[in-house]
Amino acid sequence: MGLVWKSFLVAAAAVAMGPAAHAQSYPTQGVRMIVPFGAGSITDSLARIISDKLGSVWKQSVIVENRPGLPGTTSVAKADKDGYTLMLTSNGHVIARTINKNVSFDPVTDFAGITRVVEVPFIMMVTPSLPAKTLQEFVDLAKKEPGKYNFSSAGVASTSFLMAETLRQSAGLQLVHVPFKGVPEAVTAVLRGDVAFYMAPVPDSIEQSAAGKIRMLAISSPKRHSSVPDVPTIVEAGVPKFEYETWFGIMAPAGTSKAIIDKVNGDVHAVLKMPDVIERLSKIGSLPSPNTPAEFDALIKKDEAKYAELLKAAGLEAK
Repeated sequence: MGLVWKSFLVAAAAVAMGPAAHAQSYPTQGVRMIVPFGAGSITDSLARIISDKLGSVWKQSVIVENRPGLPGTTSVAKADKDGYTLMLTSNGHVIARTINKNVSFDPVTDFAGITRVVEVPFIMMVTPSLPAKTLQEFVDLAKKEPGKYNFSSAGVASTSFLMAETLRQSAGLQLVHVPFKGVPEAVTAVLRGDVAFYMAPVPDSIEQSAAGKIRMLAISSPKRHSSVPDVPTIVEAGVPKFEYETWFGIMAPAGTSKAIIDKVNGDVHAVLKMPDVIERLSKIGSLPSPNTPAEFDALIKKDEAKYAELLKAAGLEAK
């Protein structure tokens, strides 16, 4: 009986160690990093920075695939749960089912959060022809003439829309939303004066401001940004109820083993501590902000509920 019992214990230990051992050898082949946005977007830039370093760490290729919109996200939800298909996306991910009940995935239950990667403050860039020189002046103008002023975005599921809508509701304004198919078109609308404002990443805003093509009224972060110390936060500038966090993070299909999730989490955290990565992220206005898989899952769930209420108030909730 003693020999049989020992054999049983050895077999049980081997089974228990299986996932962990597999994770330690992961990856043994190339990994795909799906980006549900077009090339040139901030999501795409982040994915390429992280994937480049992960490839070096893992000694395997990590290929970024741009698959804009719902098809890209759906492909990840339906992918094998083996850790070889990952996705880097924005917090706009959480509203997919809120705005389209017919999507074939659930943004919370069909994905396993690996880690938040960065937080990104955005700046309210306005067309130079706008009479307002401060955010408070803009709020006053918009309240005097409800429905006169508009804003552009890269689509209803984009960070630029969610942030602008949060600002609109926080300030109690009636503004017209003008969605575009991508970031370049949304920015061009501001440059032409077709819309009053657009919420843009810090580097883009600085570049356009330096060229005299836009004005920067306020920044979405809780504190002022070192790159633009003279630009006040939205709260400082007169909208005390404004609260918005722009995050980008990495996910895997739900059901991916915890051992692999934890390994990718640890490796991404290590990448985010590399000085050259920190420098590259800073150049695109991104602040490393990794967290644990459990914390990221909780954030995804919380934000889905939060932005569902936002969209419901905007009349954009799918019926």
